[in-house]
Amino acid sequence: MSTLLKFYRPLFSIPYSTRTVQLGTHRFHSLFKPKRRIRCVSTSSHSQPSIGVGGKWESPEFSELWLQNTISRKKEVFRPKTEGKVGMYVCGVTAYDLSHIGHARVYVTFDVLYRYLRHLGYQVTYVRNFTDVDDKIIARAKELGEDPISLSRRYCEEFNRDMVYLHCLPPSAEPRVSDHMPQILDMIKQIIENGYAYIVDGDVYFSVEKFPDYGRLSGRKLEDNRAGERVAVDSRKKHPADFALWKTAKEGEPFWDSPWGPGRPGWHIECSAMSAAYLGYSFDIHGGGMDLVFPHHENEIAQSCAVCNHSNISYWIHNGFVTVDSEKMSKSLGNFFTIRQVIDLYHPLALRLFLLGTHYQSPINYSDVQLESASDRIFYIYQTLHDCESALSQHDVVTLKDTIPPDTVNSINNLYNVFVTSMSDDLHTPVVLAALSDPLKTINDLLHTRKGKKQELRIESLAAFGKILGNVLSTLGLMPESYFEILQQLRDKALKRAKLTEDQVLQKIDERTAARKNKEYERSDIIRKDLAAVGIALMDSPDGTTWRPAVPLAIQEQQLSIT
Repeated sequence: MSTLLKFYRPLFSIPYSTRTVQLGTHRFHSLFKPKRRIRCVSTSSHSQPSIGVGGKWESPEFSELWLQNTISRKKEVFRPKTEGKVGMYVCGVTAYDLSHIGHARVYVTFDVLYRYLRHLGYQVTYVRNFTDVDDKIIARAKELGEDPISLSRRYCEEFNRDMVYLHCLPPSAEPRVSDHMPQILDMIKQIIENGYAYIVDGDVYFSVEKFPDYGRLSGRKLEDNRAGERVAVDSRKKHPADFALWKTAKEGEPFWDSPWGPGRPGWHIECSAMSAAYLGYSFDIHGGGMDLVFPHHENEIAQSCAVCNHSNISYWIHNGFVTVDSEKMSKSLGNFFTIRQVIDLYHPLALRLFLLGTHYQSPINYSDVQLESASDRIFYIYQTLHDCESALSQHDVVTLKDTIPPDTVNSINNLYNVFVTSMSDDLHTPVVLAALSDPLKTINDLLHTRKGKKQELRIESLAAFGKILGNVLSTLGLMPESYFEILQQLRDKALKRAKLTEDQVLQKIDERTAARKNKEYERSDIIRKDLAAVGIALMDSPDGTTWRPAVPLAIQEQQLSIT
């Protein structure tokens, strides 16, 4: 077997984009600062402390970034191959239909990892592909009487719209299979030359028996492996687990010329070729859903190593499934909800919060109860921060003092420490979300209670809390452009779920106000309960009655029965 001397280099250099938080003076508006204690990142010789009691700086305890590595089956400290830089490849969608919330979980998970790596100061090259040549695409195109490439291009655009809705940052590159046939063909040629593949009637198969390490990612033994998914069992194979690198074109299917005849690539070869083209054969992180561990990622490892014996990906990261009634959500099972279906009734950021409310590796069960709860929680977060912003807008920031009370300092330091230690512990987002509760409660106390309104340096405290909460939310991808606008959007979604217009709600409020004036308290209570039943909560104050979205009564009762 010949040894390959030529390894892939990236096709082109993708400019790195890094969001940094500048250190300024120790004022309240310079609070949220990443601390670089990761040994492989030393772009700055400065430590980046947080505010200490009395306005002094102190350095809280920080953890190195640990990630659960599928291939080693343990949590490992993150060490990039190149100091200060990260290469990350995440398998994208097969674009033949609208994406479901199982897909949303994958890309929200890796968006958070992308954001957190950038927060730590890394320059990240994030590559996420589109599969636009595939059996499922061809079958769907035939069904609709549409050109397969055109159909796939349309669904790629729809997917990107979904990612914008969910506040997922765009990757550094989004390669498509149809644009990378030369790289795919070149890789297949090299696999054949190195003795790892064979040709049968214009098809090219990878010979798994020639690769002794086959199964090390999934832990499967070769004798336990079945024929690769997405393809029929083929008696021409030397081993049932051998998988297609190149498939002879059938009549009416799109095809490309190759040394083995007209055809198209198998499913697995595309990601090996495109990741090598953009990141080289040796890079830091490869990710995707847990369903890709076998056969897709297992086959990627075999292919890449067959081409380049120095091929090495340090961290294989996989997120857990979204389930419905404890069964994996998927198009093939027909139990899926598209992202569009969900965000038609719930705000996309409520969906994102729901997905982040469970650790990314654990299964998460989809239900209206969970979505209602997430929607209610995110309304509370944004309402609190909107009220804080409104209070601050009445003051000139320049005139505010540089110091904040010790209680505020401690609360902020606690939040920041929880944020860093939890995110550095394999992205424990549920712990971070829980840690927002105390600062949010404190903001509401400062805004609305008699004791809070009398606190010394109250406005400075509000500014400090608003700043750090905004930055935590930004790193989680939960920061809206405008609190006011998103609150209105959340109200609109609540009205749609309740099948009411705002005018109808206001009319009910007027009817209730009249009933209370007439001492018709039973009538007043019925109106309140009727609205609460559909998720509209009424709030009375000296200035009158207003409404806000709430979890419908029936779902509240369901939550209580579960707990």
